[in-house]
Amino acid sequence: MKIESQIKKIASFQHLELLAGQVVEGFISGMHKSPFHGFSAEFAEHKVYNPGESTKHIDWKLFAKTDRLYTKRYEEETNLRCHLIIDNSSSMHYPQLSDKQEFYESKIGFSVLASAVLMNLLKKQRDAVGLSIYSDSYEYYAPEKGSERHHRMLLNKLEDLLTAPKHSKNTDTVTFLYQIAEKMHRRSMIILFTDMFQPGNEETLLNALQHLKHNKHKVVLFHVIDSKTELNFDFDSTPRKFIDLESGEEVNLFSENIKDAYEKKAESYFKKLALTCAQNKIKYVPVATGENFEKILTTYLVEKQLFG
Repeated sequence: MKIESQIKKIASFQHLELLAGQVVEGFISGMHKSPFHGFSAEFAEHKVYNPGESTKHIDWKLFAKTDRLYTKRYEEETNLRCHLIIDNSSSMHYPQLSDKQEFYESKIGFSVLASAVLMNLLKKQRDAVGLSIYSDSYEYYAPEKGSERHHRMLLNKLEDLLTAPKHSKNTDTVTFLYQIAEKMHRRSMIILFTDMFQPGNEETLLNALQHLKHNKHKVVLFHVIDSKTELNFDFDSTPRKFIDLESGEEVNLFSENIKDAYEKKAESYFKKLALTCAQNKIKYVPVATGENFEKILTTYLVEKQLFG
């Protein structure tokens, strides 16, 4: 990719926080009833305002009555602990985007922006958020915190996923889901973004998902796909070379010769995932790159209410 194209790509997501904020505000303004009802942090007590402190929490109604400045102090305990997990294997960097496409039209870009959107909403609700990133290694871990500094650190890490040089990385979802589960000592909502491409036995993957639920965690699986090609296998009739992004394995074929068989196999896999997740009380949500984020936000808000 030319330097000009790289700069253009970087410019399109360097304000990830701003873009995420716009998505959240647009979602909220479109709701007939505020999704924040019942989610606000619990008010604890007033304390005298000290010069130099943030004026964000000054109680102006009390000032009008007393002519003295007081701020509202909130309970330090957050409403929710949420841990975001992103699969950063090579298959998540599909499809390769043209200069005219937005970064969130790839699976990794969609997952990054969706995570930033959820972080924005979590921040508004004074919830704590953590982050794990894995591929063929456990690339990054940050525990759940609610500070501004922590929020900024996670945003920077998300941006790194979009700018880092691309290397061939296999997927080892099973190993790292078990490792992540062992780090989760307090009851949390765990949200996973992955394309569910895991070589080997499907049962081991499903067992790893089930293990995430230990300690009464709530697990939400966002199954990220490029629906045009990975679900519908929508290619023209010309012969093509298909390359496995993780193993490098190549196969030459006419897509129309296997289209029906592929789509049936994909549909069967999706149904099995949905059924197994339902049986294990894991929220399974297929999402397609390039879609809006209403499904992401609505799922989160509903699951938070059910989390209790």
